[in-house]
Amino acid sequence: MQHKNRKNLLSLKEAYTVNQKAFKLLYRQYPQMFTSRLACVIWDALTPYISIYLSALIIDELSTTRDSETLTILMLIALVSAAIISLVSAFLTKWRDTQCAGMYFKVNQIFTKKLLDMDFSSVDNTKTHELLSTIDQNQNSGGWGLNKIIWNYEALISSILTLLGGISLTITLFVKPVSQDAGRMTVLNNPLFIVVLVLVMFAVTYISPALSNKADSYSARLADAHNLGNRLFWFFGGLGYRQEYAADVRIYRQDLICDKYNNDKTNTFGSKGIFAKYAKGPVGLYHAASAAVSVLFTGLAYAFVCLKAWAGAFGIGSVTQYISSITRLSGGVSSLIRTIGNMRNNASFLKLIFDFLEIPNAMQQGDLPIRQRSSCDYEIEFKNVSFKYPGSDEYALKNINMKLKAGERLAVVGQNGSGKTTFIKLLCRLYDPTQGVILLNGTDIRTYDYADYMALFSVVFQDFKLFALTLGQNVGVSVAYNKELAEQCLCKAGFGDRLATMPEATETYLYKDFSKTGVEISGGEAQKIALARALYKNAPFIVLDEPTAALDPIAEAEVYSSFNEIVGDKTAIYISHRLSSCRFCNDIVVFHEGKLVQRGSHEQLSADTGGKYYALWNAQAQYYQTTEHDW
Repeated sequence: MQHKNRKNLLSLKEAYTVNQKAFKLLYRQYPQMFTSRLACVIWDALTPYISIYLSALIIDELSTTRDSETLTILMLIALVSAAIISLVSAFLTKWRDTQCAGMYFKVNQIFTKKLLDMDFSSVDNTKTHELLSTIDQNQNSGGWGLNKIIWNYEALISSILTLLGGISLTITLFVKPVSQDAGRMTVLNNPLFIVVLVLVMFAVTYISPALSNKADSYSARLADAHNLGNRLFWFFGGLGYRQEYAADVRIYRQDLICDKYNNDKTNTFGSKGIFAKYAKGPVGLYHAASAAVSVLFTGLAYAFVCLKAWAGAFGIGSVTQYISSITRLSGGVSSLIRTIGNMRNNASFLKLIFDFLEIPNAMQQGDLPIRQRSSCDYEIEFKNVSFKYPGSDEYALKNINMKLKAGERLAVVGQNGSGKTTFIKLLCRLYDPTQGVILLNGTDIRTYDYADYMALFSVVFQDFKLFALTLGQNVGVSVAYNKELAEQCLCKAGFGDRLATMPEATETYLYKDFSKTGVEISGGEAQKIALARALYKNAPFIVLDEPTAALDPIAEAEVYSSFNEIVGDKTAIYISHRLSSCRFCNDIVVFHEGKLVQRGSHEQLSADTGGKYYALWNAQAQYYQTTEHDW
């Protein structure tokens, strides 16, 4: 299997810029989360030095004068300070944990808000979802992205504070001289020796995390391979868990398709796969070298401190202080270098996130309010409207001219790909025309306030969705809804009989996601609820896209017979592949290959034997005609 490696890492300057940008984004959204974490980091980084310093004083006192009063005071200070530190730590930890609860959902809320604010044309674009899917996989598989920003900045601040605290307790280690009677040990006082030693120690301290960063960089470079491997793993490995596939899996033994992948040792995470290859090669070597260099530093630190103590530079208590503080100092330097490396590795993933978050909105946002009118006072006109989808060279609609009169019952028919759905998307202003203009009462719809214009339409899309909430909340699209109105709309939509059997009427939960007493509903029942939702909105235009596709013939006939009562004085647009269901509409438009080719009543269009409607009508009618040979 071929794997595509991620491009080279961003430069340090670019990485710094994008990390700062991500930090500001998160801080604006959740300032208390960062404040609480910062308080914890500062407290946790600096308080250990209090214990180190007091321990050194106590040990020094025990190894020298052993004054009981001094020891008592030092012990009391140590105990009180430890109690205060623990108490404050508990408080800060609780504050931090409260503010950071649901971190995964807080990050995802940023993406959700962007999607809701985005032009529908961008939401409808496959590239947008591919980008969002990649971001999601990076976040879930390797933890890359905005989640890492929090940990990295926390580690950065902690490293700097640890570094400063370590320096404050370590600086005297290098300036305290050994006795002039120490013989050859006096070399430890030589400034050149100290400078060389410090440089060597910092070099060793730098090399260890640098090697670790080099090993970690492979994870960033192989993120695409990791994501693909995860997708394959969850698909092939989880096929048996998918209820919707259960019947096909058993009938066609589709589980056998999975065997090749699940038993293939060369797949992404297999023992002969790409990650195993790197783990046995450079990644493993870098990690091993990093650990070895880290141990070398510890050895140098212990040797230097012990030699100075042996030569009489300080007592045993100071040995404890210097060993602890210099180890933490080294840890601070290592952590700082490692964190900078992590931030650089993460920068390319943050750039992808900003590629998504900065997708521009191109649709004109008008500010002209739409004055509330009665349903019969609206009129929409398409004038020379043509449209092609972004990235396409072909027109989905070409030169459409038509008026939609108030109170009209309009049926939109045509073969798949003829432009019916595109026509509705333009009508509802999910897209704007490529050419031409759509007018509402003589005014370009792009000049109207977008939310006001969208409020004119109630639409039952073919791929509508219901939530696992109460029936009433699904109809009213709100936590608080008008129960009486919701029941009326459900009855109008033909759901009355089923509503009577609901254990808690409109307060009954649909599905069992959030309630054990939730009820399962059929596709036809769901379609009726979606129709009731459209009626509840009470918009002047109602658009029905295959509204009876999931209904049985009897239920479909009931909807047709009561259609005028259901719609009332609203303008209704009815899209259907079943031409027989369009007969109750007083006006029918026929689309073919992106053009409006016919318009008229059923009688007029079916009488035109050379027209497209006649061909479609007869193509469907033959399946409903029977002869004696059919029996």
